Amino acid sequence: MRAMTISQGRVRVDEVADPEPGPGEVLIEVKAAGVNRADLLQVAGNYAPPPGAVPWPGLEVSGSVVACGEGAGWETGAEVCALLPGGGWAEYVTVDADLVLPRPEGVDLVEAAGLPEVAATVHSNLGDLIGTPGGEGTGERVLIHGGSGGIGTFAVQYARSRGAGEVWTTAREDFAQRLKHLGATEVIDYRTDDFGPRIQAEGGADVILDVIGAGYLEQNIAGLAPDGTLVIIGLQKGAKGTLNLGQLLPRRLTVRGTTLRARPIEQKREIIASVRDEVWPLIGRGIRPEVDKVLPLEQASEALQSLETGGQWGKTVLVVS
Repeated sequence: MRAMTISQGRVRVDEVADPEPGPGEVLIEVKAAGVNRADLLQVAGNYAPPPGAVPWPGLEVSGSVVACGEGAGWETGAEVCALLPGGGWAEYVTVDADLVLPRPEGVDLVEAAGLPEVAATVHSNLGDLIGTPGGEGTGERVLIHGGSGGIGTFAVQYARSRGAGEVWTTAREDFAQRLKHLGATEVIDYRTDDFGPRIQAEGGADVILDVIGAGYLEQNIAGLAPDGTLVIIGLQKGAKGTLNLGQLLPRRLTVRGTTLRARPIEQKREIIASVRDEVWPLIGRGIRPEVDKVLPLEQASEALQSLETGGQWGKTVLVVS
């Protein structure tokens, strides 16, 4: 089969062996695959795949089940999407059956390819901090950084659907109206405005979801409300910062960091089960995937270059022909 493998910091089309599903696995004929910042980091040699994972990029796919290993529990022909540890940029992929989700109603397979990674990331980090699955919110003020990206566009909709009182986000001014259409209350242009003082003037954020890292650490802490939580899931602007612990103690602040790809398989299974129960009913009914670009698999390099340049809206998806 064809796959986009990595060679000297670039991706290229290669012929590789066809995968076969083992016990508890399914074989998916890939229709489309999502593009994520983790793929960009992996191609650059800065994000090694977990032990045992296929060594080429691709953390989420959509397609059809064509074969099942013993005990997998899926029907052949089922249209699905799946969270992967790697290897999604290919014509076929095998994956643990418990990391597979049905294609949501009202969403086609191309759109569905951009859902598993963002849905699992956002839900696993915000699900215990914002409202309830039914949207019975408790008035949280949430700040989502990088609002125009794949994580951001999903997180804004997710927070609103969970019943957050206010959803603030940082993004370029030219994306403001689109983000407000998704449910954002305030959009702060990070190029011209300091978000920390702005949100603190309104009482601070109860929850901040941050993909930026060290570059925003000081302002994030300044922008939190008492008993607030900063969740760091990305390091786009650095991994090392200085934290004044004296600011955490009197306001009882929490700082936590996570990644999804490195989690043990048992945790990923639990996350996907929760996504299916709590998030999938919202897809098409308050949350829609925002896909910016759809490119053929062979143009993966162009997709990565676009992601690195920045300024895109939502997700980029690669289609297998």
